[in-house]
Amino acid sequence: MTGKDRTTVKERDTLRDLRQDPDSGTLPRRQMTPDHQESTSGERLQGQTGALLHTEIMSLNVGPQHPSTHGVLRLVVDMDGEYVVKVTPHMGYLHTGFEKTFENRTYQQGVTYAPRTDYLHSFGHELSYVLSVEKLLGAEVPERAITVRVILHELGRIHSHLVFVGTGLLDLGALTPFFYAFREKESVQDLFEAVCGYRMNQGYFRVGGLSRDIPEGWPAMVSRFLDQMEKGVQEYTTLFAENPIFQDRARGVGIIPPEVALDLGLTGPNLRASGVPMDNRKDNPYCGYETYDFNVVTSTDGDSLARFNMRLWEFGESIKIIRQALERLRPGPVKDPNRKISLPPRHELETSMEAVIHHFKLVTEGFHPPVGEVYVPTESARGEVGYYIVSDGGSMPYRVKIRAPSFVNLQALEYACVGAQFADLITILATIDPVLGDVDR
Repeated sequence: MTGKDRTTVKERDTLRDLRQDPDSGTLPRRQMTPDHQESTSGERLQGQTGALLHTEIMSLNVGPQHPSTHGVLRLVVDMDGEYVVKVTPHMGYLHTGFEKTFENRTYQQGVTYAPRTDYLHSFGHELSYVLSVEKLLGAEVPERAITVRVILHELGRIHSHLVFVGTGLLDLGALTPFFYAFREKESVQDLFEAVCGYRMNQGYFRVGGLSRDIPEGWPAMVSRFLDQMEKGVQEYTTLFAENPIFQDRARGVGIIPPEVALDLGLTGPNLRASGVPMDNRKDNPYCGYETYDFNVVTSTDGDSLARFNMRLWEFGESIKIIRQALERLRPGPVKDPNRKISLPPRHELETSMEAVIHHFKLVTEGFHPPVGEVYVPTESARGEVGYYIVSDGGSMPYRVKIRAPSFVNLQALEYACVGAQFADLITILATIDPVLGDVDR
């Protein structure tokens, strides 16, 4: 599809205004009387839009079993010819119920469920959850554990953006980028597997530190991957981001102005693509991010091309952060030494009755944080993620509420799509980059 076949930004805004304003002189199809509908059916609006406003509105069901919805998302799309006049997302098909499950598990057991909420950047949810519980407890996390968390947090961001590049362009009919992006994706998962045995849904972080130390030689593996990744980003930019066909499909499509992005609560790359330089790693730093040298990249275009480029630019910033973290990595413990929080080492179980008692109590019952509530925002690949946890002093949370970025970002879908053509809807949805586990929770 060429730019000539698509309405301009001004035309899409006009179409949106006409649909939303009954006093504009042209009533939406749903508000017309039957006689008026028949007399005006087939008429074309002459002038600015050139869109069919008075034809029969057709409702299309997209998903939930559809590859381009990136999960079990159902969209009811009202079409006026080839143009979108309304998009209604229907969620809840995943039936995970993670928030209620958290309330029926001990705090340490919750680490198993957090990464499954966003399976593409699982370390993002893992980190946010353990930081909230650690704030409740007042836990002291060793420096080495904090540095390893930063490395894995950024590797997870790279992993998520690689899936975005591969599958997003696949939605538009480009098969080659999928193989390029998944080449590096598999290398990232090799690093995850080496450190904890799992390629996805790792559950490697623990309240108070890490489940175990990183293996010998792992930092060198990470360094080699970063060299490979830098070459890969150059290939993605040359072959895909600068491809004229892709640029024609994405430029000027699904524009979200900064004031609308803020009103809708967008965060992460989608917000920064609209020109708002908000990043919790800078604005609400955690894990020592305030001591790292990196930039919050932004764009002022706010369209699908800007949202795609934002992920490409963030590759470079994540690589920069990981290299700094590797230089800071020093030998040391990776768990809080408090035996009321962390399991004692196995060798202590053979010689210390106190260690056996602590092990038994932590495994069977868990620890008891003081009464209180806490929320720690972090920056995942999709935006701000945070776990609001209420403690009543028991071994399980009284209440858990997840601030999931995909759920909030999905609000922008209708605004960005109204007035666009149906083919553009797929482009816009891909660049918003929702994960349905993150939406349904």
